[in-house]
Amino acid sequence: MDESNYDEFGNYIGPELATSSEEESEVEHDVEEAGSDHSEDEGPGPMAMELRVEAPQTQIVLHEDKQYYPDAEDVFGPGVEALVQEEDTQPLTEPIVAPITERKFQVDESAQLPDTMYTKEFLVDLLGHPNMVRNIALGGHLHHGKTALLDVLVAATHSWPEWDAATPIATPTTKMRQPNERAFGYTDVHRLERQRGIGLKSMPMSLVAQNTKGKSYALNIMDTPGHANFIDEVAAALRLADGVVVVVDAVEGVMSGTERVIRAAVREGLGITLVINKVDRLILELKLPPEDAYIKLKHTVEEVNNTIATCPHTDASMRVSPELGNVCFASASFGWCFSLESFAARYVDTWQMPVAPKELARRLWGDVYYHAERRTFMRRRAPDGKQAVRSFVHFVLEPLYKIFAQVVGEDEPQLRTTLNALGIRLRKADYAMNARDLLRRVLCHFFGPPTGLVDMCVAHIKSPAANARAKTEHLYTGQMDGATAVAMRTCDADGPLVVSVAKQYPSSDASQFYVLGRIFSGHISVGQKVRVLGEAYAPGDDEDMALATVSDAWVYCSRYRIPVSGLGAGSWVLLSGVDASIAKTATIVDTSVAEAELAIVRPLQLPADAVVKIAVEPVAPTELPKLLSGLRKIGKSYPLAHTRVEESGEHILLGTGELYLDCIMHDLRTMYAEIDIKVADPVVAFRETTSETSAIRVFGDSPNGKNRLTIIAEPIDPGICEDIESGKVQADWPARQMGQFFEANHGWDILAGRSIWAFGPTVSGPNILSDDTLPAETDRARLRMVRDSIKQGFVWATREGPLCDEPMRSTRFRILNADLAESAMHRGGGQLIPAARRVCYSSFLTASPRLMEPISFVEIQAPRDCVSNVYTVIGRRRGHVTHDAPKPGSPMYTIHALVPTIDASGFETDLRTFTHGQAFCQLYFDHWQAVPGDPLDREVVLRPLEPSAGQQLARDFMLKTRRRKGLSDDVSIDKFIDDPTLRDVVREFQQ
Repeated sequence: MDESNYDEFGNYIGPELATSSEEESEVEHDVEEAGSDHSEDEGPGPMAMELRVEAPQTQIVLHEDKQYYPDAEDVFGPGVEALVQEEDTQPLTEPIVAPITERKFQVDESAQLPDTMYTKEFLVDLLGHPNMVRNIALGGHLHHGKTALLDVLVAATHSWPEWDAATPIATPTTKMRQPNERAFGYTDVHRLERQRGIGLKSMPMSLVAQNTKGKSYALNIMDTPGHANFIDEVAAALRLADGVVVVVDAVEGVMSGTERVIRAAVREGLGITLVINKVDRLILELKLPPEDAYIKLKHTVEEVNNTIATCPHTDASMRVSPELGNVCFASASFGWCFSLESFAARYVDTWQMPVAPKELARRLWGDVYYHAERRTFMRRRAPDGKQAVRSFVHFVLEPLYKIFAQVVGEDEPQLRTTLNALGIRLRKADYAMNARDLLRRVLCHFFGPPTGLVDMCVAHIKSPAANARAKTEHLYTGQMDGATAVAMRTCDADGPLVVSVAKQYPSSDASQFYVLGRIFSGHISVGQKVRVLGEAYAPGDDEDMALATVSDAWVYCSRYRIPVSGLGAGSWVLLSGVDASIAKTATIVDTSVAEAELAIVRPLQLPADAVVKIAVEPVAPTELPKLLSGLRKIGKSYPLAHTRVEESGEHILLGTGELYLDCIMHDLRTMYAEIDIKVADPVVAFRETTSETSAIRVFGDSPNGKNRLTIIAEPIDPGICEDIESGKVQADWPARQMGQFFEANHGWDILAGRSIWAFGPTVSGPNILSDDTLPAETDRARLRMVRDSIKQGFVWATREGPLCDEPMRSTRFRILNADLAESAMHRGGGQLIPAARRVCYSSFLTASPRLMEPISFVEIQAPRDCVSNVYTVIGRRRGHVTHDAPKPGSPMYTIHALVPTIDASGFETDLRTFTHGQAFCQLYFDHWQAVPGDPLDREVVLRPLEPSAGQQLARDFMLKTRRRKGLSDDVSIDKFIDDPTLRDVVREFQQ
């Protein structure tokens, strides 16, 4: 810039500048010259580049006419639809381009079926012959080897390289240290099962196995969880099975889980067989001599027999013993299992002995001794005590001990010589394996496939055809002389279709549910239209009935499904397309059956109550529909899980324990709802009961004032509650049968038993409504006409008690008088239902009401030096020890205790902390017990932030429960009594 053209203030004083129009003309002239030069150089060809320079525009453009960005038509061309979104509806928490996620929550190999030693068609054909089928449930305590035992059968019939390459695992602790694919059982298909290292679901497995004679049978085996919280899965498995294989650890013996499985099997009328697993622990861990190992095994068998003997309705035919053939010995981690007969058959085949295997097997157990020099069996030991050896020790344990010692302690040359003498040929690379792997390889070759287990199941568990009669009479609710019941008792594949659905399984992506059921009679096929009868179905009331079409059918084998066109009676079948109306269990029947003949298979009888509950709500209130949908799916997947909505609007989940609810919340968050959920602290369910008989005859009037009911309340014996809940007595019995039962079993007057109207709040609820009116005071004809209305009021009252809206228990309501209106329109349900409820409440509150809490049974295993610490932990939680004894043949102590469930939250963690991880416990609901104190005692002073104790507990629990539910603190009888005179009398009585 030339500074001489500007003054000291920056004003231009130089020569005159050219105007803008002159500049534009100069630019156009230059452009024309450039274009002429370019055309001269390139010529006017079609590929010549056109040079276009636009002159800058200086005209004024309005703001609304300005274009800062090109339109969609300019970018994409004409005819493109442009959608303008004024507001961004996508939340900031979601990415603009979401990553691709694969929804797969369990192992599914259905796309490529695994190789098996038999064809899939052969399995399906065998399932069509009920006499060649065995429906079996595997049950037992936690970590006793149920899944591992099933793995032995799977490995013998399937191509499973992971099992062949896996290191034998003796204890679950080792399994948890090796979270790899090889350490998982074949039925551990759920993702949470693999993370926790325990079974959480009952999983079926159908396969073909051969017995010792080479005959093939189709085995439908249900692997059940061993944890105490999942007893509902065991109940579902027993519904489908005809017999139970109880698996017991040879070291731990019979535990609480074993006892519960045995009692459930006896209650269902199933055959019981025994497998003593982990026999290797006696050799490798405890290092017992062969004679002591026999005593330990015999003690385990006697423990099982004693448990069976303590169950009601058992006889000597249910006894288990190795010489009877219903006991097997196994080491599932090392891949072998044998019975006495299969072991004897090996001796007979190897040495060509002139004796039948069954005859030799009878001499291999008990006080039978073998004299090696005389080569004879004897019932008594020789006088010197050295010549004769117990036959089981001589023929079974000593050879087994020698094989263990040779494999573990000898080098390759000596071991090869020994194995060659036994007919075992191994590759050179096998001898380089570690001791445990080599030991399993040798024992698998020595024992071969588990034919002894198949022999035991075939001989001592009935086929579906043989057990159909007992199963039908125990479960079917219809008439036993009808065509449907006759077909069910004979397992007729040509009869009417009846399928009992006991379990529902989600698909691998949790998008739909499949139902697993047992076909009692008839034949089900794909595309068939069926009726689905729910648990609440009753003849004449088709509210819980739906029509559905079977879209697919499979044979379920845990990790894979075999598609079939249809299956017949006696089989287990997995169905899709029929689950829409099923809540827990259901009965599937053919549409050709007349509605008058329809009846259901009795719902599952669960041996535990869901007493632990939590409140859940979504973090984002807009996601409440997803939560409700997830809760419905949780109810399908978990048989014992219940959901309900309190009056305060809380969504309550009820389960059996902490682990049960933790698994529910995992599935709810990751599989079914897929939302963030807030969870309240766990609490327990309570029950309301009476401790005395009502001292005042309380009456209540209907809203129109033309009907009056007089009722008193009184407690009943706990034994009656147990009989009602267990199904020993049913509300639909005739009055004569009801009276005889209560007279014979509980010493009631026969008229008192005949006067029972209903149980509540359910058909198996532990409360009784009875009619004790006198014909001279009450019009019996009118009373019978309003019987259903009074029963509904009674059910309503017992379902939601007056103390804190919890169900009642162990209470009997007696109707003493009923003054009813003459006109039927004045004594309808709208008048009598609320009146019956109010008078039940008022009579209950005058009978010294009490609150009941659940009590948990605790079984603890701990070393001797930790027993004192266990007592300390139990004492801090209002618990007390009921049994304390060492476990015979092991270094562990077994402690039994009772702890209130409300104080058992975090008990297991506390126990492991105090014992440095050396103690292990199992908790489950045992019984209901009255809480100390009077919940209506207003003189009890509750101080905030201080724990209540002693007689304050009942009042404290009631007030906190009412506040949590949004109820008022005061429980007054005044709002249930209309008559002022009676109200004053009751108030004076309470004071």
